[in-house]
Amino acid sequence: MGVPQVLAVGTAVPPYCLRQEDIKGFVATLFRDSLHNLDRLLPVFENSLIAVRHLSQPLEWYAQPHTFAEANRIYEQAALELAEQAASQAIERAGVGAADIGMIIFVSSTGIATPTLDARLIQSLGLPPNTCRLPVWGLGCAGGVTGIARAAQFCYSLKGKAVLLVTVELCSLTFQRGDYSKANLVGTSLFADGAAAAVIAPGGYGPAIIDSYSTLFPDTEDIMGWDVVDGGLQVRFSRDIPSIIRRYLPELAGTMCGSNGIAADDVVHYVVHPGGAKVLGAYAESLALSADKLRNAYTVLAGYGNMSSASVLFVLERFMATVKPVDRYGLMLALGPGFSAEQVLFRW
Repeated sequence: MGVPQVLAVGTAVPPYCLRQEDIKGFVATLFRDSLHNLDRLLPVFENSLIAVRHLSQPLEWYAQPHTFAEANRIYEQAALELAEQAASQAIERAGVGAADIGMIIFVSSTGIATPTLDARLIQSLGLPPNTCRLPVWGLGCAGGVTGIARAAQFCYSLKGKAVLLVTVELCSLTFQRGDYSKANLVGTSLFADGAAAAVIAPGGYGPAIIDSYSTLFPDTEDIMGWDVVDGGLQVRFSRDIPSIIRRYLPELAGTMCGSNGIAADDVVHYVVHPGGAKVLGAYAESLALSADKLRNAYTVLAGYGNMSSASVLFVLERFMATVKPVDRYGLMLALGPGFSAEQVLFRW
């Protein structure tokens, strides 16, 4: 059996494409009378390096308060539609049939459904009814890299079948109209909606998954995550994330390389989650990377914003389309709630 490889990636975004400057003006109006020092904080929109984002609802929808139940009903419908689009695209690009897929991993952290949406995806995509299911919730921005890692591991037990990884996040639906905190303002300047899917199978043509490495930082639950409030999911994240990256990432990347008998200099490709401009800057500084190494991440950030778990697959899609394979090592990287880091070592 061959090494698991990413055969193809598919992506999808909702219909409402908004310029960052328009979102800034909208938020300034909403927060004007309730957030101290608003004018001093608003430059986070320009400093984010985001040009446009896609949202699942028109801008005026966010001006009104909504119950968790109402927002979640929208999530179930819109997330399923986007997941179907991204998954269908990935399957078509991979050149595999429905019968070739033995498992679906469904990753999301911005809405809930029971049964999880992968049950409906199996039916709408025409996958076999005995397709294995693994829904994953709560990994946030780390979910895309984690999904790649778990898919590669399961490939070894599926007797040649492929794994379909689907990530979908509707971050905008978690917006809390009555939350006038700085964290909510910063989150509103970054997060967006989108879905991505990947087909991972043993053998074939694509980035070969060599190894994965997970790290949980003890007692860091307050760094990133959700607080469940009456209105739904309220964002929680710390300004310390870039400093954590600078402090720990060189050692983590070195451990991943060392466990595979390679030097850090042997890694020439980087597919990273574009969590924000400061996060990408911290990646570059801590790993001594040139701007060229992170070009695809910056492009996705500018054109889509932070779509949580789906973003890294948007970066992977661009990477596979623009970087010629030279049989060298690469690193996929994302950080998420826990606080945690997820790494995947690949060759391309």
